[in-house]
Amino acid sequence: MQFTNQVTWNVMDFIIAGVLLLSTGLLINYIQKKLIRNTYRTLIIIGVIILLLFVWVELAVGIFETPFTGN
Repeated sequence: MQFTNQVTWNVMDFIIAGVLLLSTGLLINYIQKKLIRNTYRTLIIIGVIILLLFVWVELAVGIFETPFTGN
């Protein structure tokens, strides 16, 4: 959109991206406050970030071909 015409996001795409990033940030903040042991905290936060990346990739290109993306 800003650099190329191949990217065509609409308003809903920006809303979904914002909700994903905001919810991930809030969840990580909650995990940091509630869990005391650093090992568990780190592993769970890494898991949350990996989950965010999987959802983002699935929404972007439908790599897993789930009905979640409309395939």
